[in-house]
Amino acid sequence: MAGKGKKKTRHIVPGLVVLTLVAGSGYLTVELRKQEAPAVTEVRNVGVLDGNRGSGGGSDDDSKATWSRLENPARSVLRGGDGQIMAVLTDGSRTATLTGKARTFEEPTSTKSKVSTRDWVRLLPEEWKKGAEKEQWFKDWYAENKDSEEDDLFAFAFQYVAGAADKKDEQGTLYAGDADFGPLNTTGAEGGDLRLEQSDFYDFLGVQYPFRDGAVGTPEAMRARSLDCSGFIRMVLGYRARYPLMSLDSASGDGLPRTANGMARSKLGADVLPLTGISAEDRPANIDQLQPGDLVFFKLDTRTKERLDHVGMVLGYDTEGHLIFVSSREEVNGPTIGDIGGVSRLDGNGYYAKTLRSAKRL
Repeated sequence: MAGKGKKKTRHIVPGLVVLTLVAGSGYLTVELRKQEAPAVTEVRNVGVLDGNRGSGGGSDDDSKATWSRLENPARSVLRGGDGQIMAVLTDGSRTATLTGKARTFEEPTSTKSKVSTRDWVRLLPEEWKKGAEKEQWFKDWYAENKDSEEDDLFAFAFQYVAGAADKKDEQGTLYAGDADFGPLNTTGAEGGDLRLEQSDFYDFLGVQYPFRDGAVGTPEAMRARSLDCSGFIRMVLGYRARYPLMSLDSASGDGLPRTANGMARSKLGADVLPLTGISAEDRPANIDQLQPGDLVFFKLDTRTKERLDHVGMVLGYDTEGHLIFVSSREEVNGPTIGDIGGVSRLDGNGYYAKTLRSAKRL
């Protein structure tokens, strides 16, 4: 089986070499031009954004920045004086997409896809709402993050793919590095999974994790360095980006649930592609609303009945025009944008495109 083989090496390619791949306009520019209506009202907020822009992707003059509003989902768009998109912030969501330095994410040993992007996805300190651009918390946050090249959600995600370097904190805890999906399934049951699920972020860490509801996550030794699909998302968004986490789907609180099904059915964030059902007829017809950083949910396994059973994160369009996502998969034994077990495309009629059922913007 593919999951038993040696894992392939992926790369993030920074610097000038990617500029030719993103010349003209980035993902957000293209998609928002499609969606923005001629009657959108521009609201000028002179002085809201202080300081000078550095080498990021936006305007050099924040005093000429303008805000506009779009719907489906309701969101605020910030443009620089040159008309280029600087930020997109969605009502009810804490993920903010900023335009910055170009990067390319690629996995040449297992896919031809290269996602060259100027989108950086970061976590706001609180949910966005209409008019929040006037509030001091956002002014402070934006001033700190608008030109930052500190790790964002995409950088976090690619710190767990095959070949990723180990990273340890001051206490010596391994918090990043090449991750497995889970231990081999040795039961030998016909039609069973190749690898076991249920490896959460604290299994990768190998340390106990106290949740806000009082529960304590205790790692299993056999799951060391492992992250199943939802565990991977909880590592990236929760442990690394500090989005609140629930211990289980059924636990009390407003954090990110444990499973893909729990995440998809929670009231968190904005439902970009609302869940209408899990049958083949319930495949979303329009994926144009998807944005980098969105969580996408799939129905892959008929054994899970009414439950959604896979989750990933939208990365953006590759250089061939396909919408790509990253997730942790048992066939590859870890996080990937590769093609083993099905290409990582959300468009077309491939395995994951046909099994997509909903999407959420946290």
